[in-house]
Amino acid sequence: MRTADGGPDRGMSDGPTGLQSFAVLLRRMTSEFNRLTHEFAQAQGLHPTDVQALVAILDAEHGEDGSAMTPGRLREQLDLTSGAVTACLDRLERAGHIHRVRDGSDRRVVRLHYAPAAKLVARDFFSPLATATDAARRQFDEDELQVVVRFLEAMNDELTHLRGSGSKP
Repeated sequence: MRTADGGPDRGMSDGPTGLQSFAVLLRRMTSEFNRLTHEFAQAQGLHPTDVQALVAILDAEHGEDGSAMTPGRLREQLDLTSGAVTACLDRLERAGHIHRVRDGSDRRVVRLHYAPAAKLVARDFFSPLATATDAARRQFDEDELQVVVRFLEAMNDELTHLRGSGSKP
Protein backbone atom coordinates (compact mmCIF):
# COMPACT_ATOMS: atom_id res chain seq x y z
CA MET A 1 0.00 0.00 0.00
CA ARG A 2 1.24 3.49 -0.86
CA THR A 3 0.60 6.90 0.58
CA ALA A 4 -0.79 9.80 -1.46
CA ASP A 5 2.76 10.88 -2.37
CA GLY A 6 3.59 7.40 -3.71
CA GLY A 7 5.78 6.37 -0.77
CA PRO A 8 5.28 3.20 1.24
CA ASP A 9 2.46 3.30 3.77
CA ARG A 10 4.04 3.04 7.22
CA GLY A 11 0.82 3.78 9.06
CA MET A 12 -1.93 1.66 10.53
CA SER A 13 -2.19 -0.81 7.64
CA ASP A 14 -3.04 -4.38 8.56
CA GLY A 15 -0.06 -5.90 6.79
CA PRO A 16 2.83 -7.57 8.59
CA THR A 17 4.80 -4.31 8.73
CA GLY A 18 1.86 -2.11 9.70
CA LEU A 19 1.78 -0.25 12.98
CA GLN A 20 -0.89 -2.56 14.44
CA SER A 21 1.19 -5.66 13.68
CA PHE A 22 4.28 -4.07 15.22
CA ALA A 23 2.31 -3.08 18.31
CA VAL A 24 1.02 -6.63 18.79
CA LEU A 25 4.46 -8.19 18.29
CA LEU A 26 6.19 -5.73 20.60
CA ARG A 27 3.53 -6.25 23.30
CA ARG A 28 3.88 -10.04 23.03
CA MET A 29 7.67 -9.83 23.32
CA THR A 30 7.45 -7.39 26.23
CA SER A 31 4.96 -9.66 27.99
CA GLU A 32 7.29 -12.63 27.64
CA PHE A 33 10.26 -10.62 28.94
CA ASN A 34 8.12 -9.42 31.86
CA ARG A 35 7.05 -13.01 32.62
CA LEU A 36 10.69 -14.12 32.75
CA THR A 37 11.61 -11.13 34.90
CA HIS A 38 8.83 -11.93 37.36
CA GLU A 39 9.88 -15.59 37.50
CA PHE A 40 13.48 -14.59 38.24
CA ALA A 41 12.32 -12.09 40.85
CA GLN A 42 10.18 -14.74 42.58
CA ALA A 43 12.97 -17.32 42.46
CA GLN A 44 15.35 -14.82 44.09
CA GLY A 45 12.85 -13.39 46.58
CA LEU A 46 13.00 -10.01 44.88
CA HIS A 47 10.52 -7.46 43.64
CA PRO A 48 10.30 -6.97 39.84
CA THR A 49 11.63 -3.42 40.34
CA ASP A 50 14.72 -4.96 41.95
CA VAL A 51 15.33 -6.93 38.76
CA GLN A 52 14.95 -3.74 36.70
CA ALA A 53 17.59 -2.19 38.94
CA LEU A 54 19.89 -5.18 38.42
CA VAL A 55 19.51 -4.87 34.66
CA ALA A 56 20.27 -1.15 34.80
CA ILE A 57 23.38 -1.79 36.92
CA LEU A 58 24.57 -4.53 34.57
CA ASP A 59 23.89 -2.44 31.46
CA ALA A 60 25.81 0.51 32.94
CA GLU A 61 28.84 -1.73 33.55
CA HIS A 62 28.69 -2.92 29.94
CA GLY A 63 27.67 0.41 28.45
CA GLU A 64 29.61 2.65 26.13
CA ASP A 65 31.46 4.50 28.89
CA GLY A 66 31.74 1.45 31.18
CA SER A 67 31.01 3.54 34.25
CA ALA A 68 29.25 1.98 37.19
CA MET A 69 25.70 2.98 38.00
CA THR A 70 25.07 5.45 40.83
CA PRO A 71 21.96 5.60 43.01
CA GLY A 72 21.05 8.98 41.49
CA ARG A 73 21.26 7.71 37.92
CA LEU A 74 19.30 4.62 38.91
CA ARG A 75 16.59 6.79 40.47
CA GLU A 76 16.29 8.79 37.24
CA GLN A 77 16.36 5.73 34.99
CA LEU A 78 13.71 3.82 36.95
CA ASP A 79 11.71 6.96 37.80
CA LEU A 80 11.65 6.16 41.51
CA THR A 81 11.88 8.28 44.62
CA SER A 82 15.16 8.43 46.54
CA GLY A 83 13.57 6.39 49.32
CA ALA A 84 12.37 3.70 46.92
CA VAL A 85 15.83 3.42 45.37
CA THR A 86 17.43 3.14 48.80
CA ALA A 87 14.98 0.38 49.81
CA CYS A 88 15.60 -1.44 46.51
CA LEU A 89 19.38 -1.22 46.90
CA ASP A 90 19.16 -2.37 50.52
CA ARG A 91 17.17 -5.46 49.41
CA LEU A 92 19.62 -6.21 46.60
CA GLU A 93 22.64 -5.79 48.84
CA ARG A 94 21.14 -7.99 51.60
CA ALA A 95 20.37 -10.67 49.00
CA GLY A 96 23.99 -10.55 47.75
CA HIS A 97 23.17 -9.26 44.27
CA ILE A 98 25.03 -5.96 44.45
CA HIS A 99 27.61 -4.13 46.45
CA ARG A 100 28.08 -0.41 46.94
CA VAL A 101 31.52 1.13 46.64
CA ARG A 102 32.47 4.68 47.53
CA ASP A 103 34.40 6.44 44.79
CA GLY A 104 38.10 6.71 45.61
CA SER A 105 38.43 10.30 44.44
CA ASP A 106 35.09 11.57 45.79
CA ARG A 107 33.80 9.67 48.81
CA ARG A 108 30.35 11.27 48.40
CA VAL A 109 29.84 9.27 45.19
CA VAL A 110 28.58 5.71 45.53
CA ARG A 111 29.03 3.24 42.68
CA LEU A 112 26.79 0.18 42.32
CA HIS A 113 28.29 -3.10 41.18
CA TYR A 114 26.59 -6.35 40.29
CA ALA A 115 28.14 -9.06 42.47
CA PRO A 116 29.97 -11.73 40.41
CA ALA A 117 28.19 -14.64 42.15
CA ALA A 118 24.82 -13.01 41.47
CA LYS A 119 25.75 -12.59 37.80
CA LEU A 120 26.28 -16.35 37.63
CA VAL A 121 22.85 -16.97 39.19
CA ALA A 122 21.24 -14.67 36.61
CA ARG A 123 23.25 -16.21 33.77
CA ASP A 124 22.09 -19.69 34.75
CA PHE A 125 18.46 -18.60 35.04
CA PHE A 126 18.43 -16.67 31.76
CA SER A 127 20.56 -19.08 29.71
CA PRO A 128 17.44 -20.49 27.96
CA LEU A 129 16.60 -16.92 26.90
CA ALA A 130 20.13 -16.47 25.54
CA THR A 131 19.80 -19.76 23.63
CA ALA A 132 16.41 -18.70 22.23
CA THR A 133 17.77 -15.29 21.24
CA ASP A 134 20.70 -16.91 19.46
CA ALA A 135 18.35 -19.34 17.66
CA ALA A 136 16.25 -16.41 16.45
CA ARG A 137 19.35 -14.44 15.36
CA ARG A 138 20.64 -17.38 13.31
CA GLN A 139 17.49 -17.19 11.16
CA PHE A 140 18.73 -13.91 9.67
CA ASP A 141 21.77 -12.91 7.66
CA GLU A 142 24.08 -10.09 8.72
CA ASP A 143 22.34 -7.44 6.57
CA GLU A 144 18.95 -8.35 8.04
CA LEU A 145 20.35 -8.26 11.57
CA GLN A 146 21.75 -4.78 10.90
CA VAL A 147 18.22 -3.63 10.01
CA VAL A 148 16.84 -5.24 13.19
CA VAL A 149 19.54 -3.49 15.24
CA ARG A 150 18.72 -0.16 13.59
CA PHE A 151 15.01 -0.65 14.36
CA LEU A 152 15.67 -1.59 18.00
CA GLU A 153 18.02 1.38 18.47
CA ALA A 154 15.46 3.73 16.89
CA MET A 155 12.67 2.27 19.02
CA ASN A 156 14.73 2.68 22.20
CA ASP A 157 15.60 6.26 21.20
CA GLU A 158 11.92 7.05 20.61
CA LEU A 159 10.90 5.52 23.95
CA THR A 160 13.63 7.48 25.75
CA HIS A 161 12.48 10.67 24.04
CA LEU A 162 8.85 9.92 24.91
CA ARG A 163 9.74 9.38 28.56
CA GLY A 164 11.90 12.52 28.64
CA SER A 165 9.18 14.67 27.09
CA GLY A 166 6.70 13.80 29.81
CA SER A 167 4.23 12.59 27.18
CA LYS A 168 2.07 9.65 28.04
CA PRO A 169 1.94 6.84 25.48
